[in-house]
Formats: sequence, structure tokens, C-alpha cells
Amino acid sequence: CGRGPGGCRGGRTDMALRCAASLAAGRQPRGPRREGTVRWSSAAKASAVKINEKASREKILTLESMNPQVKAVEYAVRGPIVLKAGEIEKELRKGIKKPFTEVIKANIGDAHAMGQRPITFLRQVVALCTYPNLLDSPSFPEDAKKRARRILQGCGGNSLGSYTASQGINCIREDVASYIERRDGGVPADPDNIYLTTGASDGISAILKILISGGGKSRTGVMIPIPQYPLYSAAISELDAIQVNYYLDEENCWALNVNELRRALNEAKAYCNPKVLCIINPGNPTGQVQNRKCIEDVIHFAWEEKLFLLADEVYQDNVYSEGCQFHSFKKILYEMGPEYYNNVELASFHSTSKGYMGECGYRGGYMEVINLHPEIKGQLVKLLSVRLCPPVSGQAAMDIVVNPPVPGEESYAQFIKEKESVLNNLAKKAKLTEDMFNKIPGVHCNPLQGAMYAFPRIFIPSKAIEEAKAHKMAPDMFYCMKLLEETGICVVPGSGFGQREGTYHFRITILPPVEKLKILLEKVKDFHIKFLEKYA
Repeated sequence: CGRGPGGCRGGRTDMALRCAASLAAGRQPRGPRREGTVRWSSAAKASAVKINEKASREKILTLESMNPQVKAVEYAVRGPIVLKAGEIEKELRKGIKKPFTEVIKANIGDAHAMGQRPITFLRQVVALCTYPNLLDSPSFPEDAKKRARRILQGCGGNSLGSYTASQGINCIREDVASYIERRDGGVPADPDNIYLTTGASDGISAILKILISGGGKSRTGVMIPIPQYPLYSAAISELDAIQVNYYLDEENCWALNVNELRRALNEAKAYCNPKVLCIINPGNPTGQVQNRKCIEDVIHFAWEEKLFLLADEVYQDNVYSEGCQFHSFKKILYEMGPEYYNNVELASFHSTSKGYMGECGYRGGYMEVINLHPEIKGQLVKLLSVRLCPPVSGQAAMDIVVNPPVPGEESYAQFIKEKESVLNNLAKKAKLTEDMFNKIPGVHCNPLQGAMYAFPRIFIPSKAIEEAKAHKMAPDMFYCMKLLEETGICVVPGSGFGQREGTYHFRITILPPVEKLKILLEKVKDFHIKFLEKYA
């Protein structure tokens, strides 16, 4: 190893490691040459062999030994199609020629990544909380400073860097409760029922953890809509619960039908104990907004069948179609009277990631849980305390969502202008996407009433289906892979969300800027027509 004529002397570990690396790579280590050969000491050889033996020891963690529930988890939104998109991006950076110059990741609702500008007031408050010296700066408005000071007073040491209570900062939970009361026309909300979370996903997972129990036919069944957001199927798999599918009615704008809920429930009773009903409103990936009558029917069904309701309402600000209105499950439950309001157990969820804010990276969210058994409330707090607390910057961001500027405050005019601009743009893009898809032969798209995605149904010829089978792919995965490879557009196949047998879809976000969205949709149109011609 270049350390004298004896090679690696004295068993020194660093020298032996270099020798071992040389052997493993099929190289002779450097040393004094005599007559064209390298001399090894017996100690160096023995050390190298031992290290190689250790290096090749069988791994403790393998696919066979890992947690089978984790292996069963699938999350299509960041699945194989997105991994392939990442590979293509690397190839483009290396100068490898493609029929396109960039990958457009239309697979996920990441508003800022798609060019949406942050809401100024929200960022001002979070900046002030993060660097309190800015509180003396004249560049920041007084209403932002007022909110920042209040948040910081709720933090240990007046610092965003301190842990908070596991349930979240108290003053922010108070603001969330006030927001819910305003939103729901005076329906009371208790800060003690509010739990700040790491995005809505964290809250959903926590509630499912505490709900799932039993074994065999008594194992908890969780009813989820099909199509669904893959967080639900992933969490159910991880927790080894039983997924109970109920199908939304595509022919009726993805409506939720109580007769379908009853069918799914009665069939599931043969093999599990269904006790959780999940609702996504507005819908992801389907974009429908449930009307009041539908919500009343669902609440009555949950009350009648003794089901725990989960209401995923993260898109509550994203309602675009005329005649559509967001109704919270909490509000309707209250208005149905004390027999329902005092008995139906309901957890509802909101987030900073969607709406007009699009602040996905802060991972801010909350859940409100009502009619929880007092002893279970203690168990839930205990469970949440294991992760100490949600990100404190995310809590601050959530506070601004529920406590924005109001008329008379200096930031109100700019705030409302920015908010309405985002939501008006999304409404325009929702209509544009629906109209353009419905002009493509072999594609049908229901009205995008809300949320931020389209979920068009696509016709895939039998010849393409056979080729997909030969590649061991679902037909819509095959379609989406071809779309990615030929256009650079990354969307998620409908099979990742669930769909009725024999139907095919994909989910695409409507978040790109209008002009870029038009180009994207034109590319999808051209691809689809060529795809039909090729496989007809």
C-alpha cells in the first residue's frame, strides 16, 4: 500500500481497508516493485479477506424480512411514472435528445412549483415569526406584525424554533375555532377539539391509527370512495386494515349515492367490521362538489349504521361551478338537530397546501374532532405527542389561513386581490381543461366543479390493452408512460386512484399558467389522436 517494503504492516485498519478495496476492485495495491511484481504480506492478505467476508454478510433488512404492511403500501401520485419522469429529467440535463425540452409534472397539486405566486401577507407573517428582528422594520405592515407577535408569544422563548404543545399552539387553535364558527354561520367550535397537524395527511393517518383494531372478521373496515386519493389506500395497507370500496357515479358527475354506500357496507360485513366512512369533498381526483342533500343523506347513513365519519375538506376554497357551494359536514350535522349533532363522531380536515394558498412545503394543517369519547381524546393526544409537535412554521402559516386580514386593516386590499386572482384563474383553467378534453375523440371529462384536477375517461383500444399486458402494465399506466416518453407530460394513471373495471382514466392538475396549460392540453390531444391511430 505504498507504506514500505512490507506493505500493510502492523494490522493498521486504514491500510488494510485500502488493500481490501484494491482486491475487491480486482487491482493489485501499490507497493515497491521487484522484478515487475507486487509483494503482499500475509497479514495484509488475511485482513483483506476478513474485510471482504464482512462486506458480503447477509443483510438484516431485505424485502423478505421487512414489514409486509409497508411493502403493500402504494402511492400512485409519486409512483413509477414519477420515477420515470425523474430519469428523463436527468437524461435531458445530460444533453440526451428527446422529442421535448422539459418534463411537465402535472401529476401533483403543487401550486408554487407550477408558478403560482405566494400570498404576500402569509409570507410576511411567517418571515416575521422566523426572524423577529424584522418586527422593527418599516417594510412590514402593522397587521402582519400584530399577528406575528401573538404567535411568538405562544411559543416557548418567543421563538418559532421551540417545541409547542403536541396539540399545537393554543392561540392558533383558538383562531381555527373562530374561523370554523365564521365559515359555518355561527355553529360553535371548541379549541379543545382542534388539533394542528403536519398537513391534513398527518391528521387522517392519526385518526385511522386510533380507529383500527380487531382481527379476522372483526378487523376494522374503512369505506373509501373510488376513485380515491391514494393516501387512504396507503394508510389502510400500512395499518393492515380492510379497504371497503364504494364507487362514485361517473355518469352523474361523480355523485355519491347512498344506495351504493349501503351495498358496499352490507357486502363488507361478511369479511370485516366496517366502522369508518371517508368522504372527500370537494373530490380528489374527481373534482365534484357535494350538494346539501347528499351530505344530509351521508350523515343519516353514518348515524344509522354507527360509522365514524372522516370529512376531507382541504379543497373547501376551490369551488368553481355556478350553482355549486361548499357545505362543511360539521355545519350540516349541526343543522340536522341534536340527535345527530350530539352523537355522530366526525373528524374533519383542512390544510395550507391547497385552496388559494398552495403552501404545500410548510406542511400546515388542522383537524377538528367532535363527539370523541373523553378517554379516547386522551389517547389521541398521547398518540400525537409521540411526534412531539407539528412544524411550528406550518402552524404559523395555518394561522394566517384562518385569520387573514379583514376589512379596515392595511393589508386587506392586497390580500383579497391576490386571493381572488388565484381562485378566478383556477376557475378559468377548470373550464378550459374540461372544454378542451371534451373536444378530443375518445376522451370524456366531467365538469370540474372544484379542487384542482381533471380526471378524464379515456378510450384505450384492445390492441393497446394487449401490448400493456405484454409489458405487465395496467392499460392506463401503459398509456401514461407513452404520454410521458413522447411528450414529457407526467400524469397519474387512473388505476392508481381506483376505477370501475373496464374503464380507464388519468389525473392531471390544472395548476400550470393558462398559456402553458393550453399547450399542455394540445400536446395531450395530439398524442391521444396518434395513440388511437397506432393501436386502432
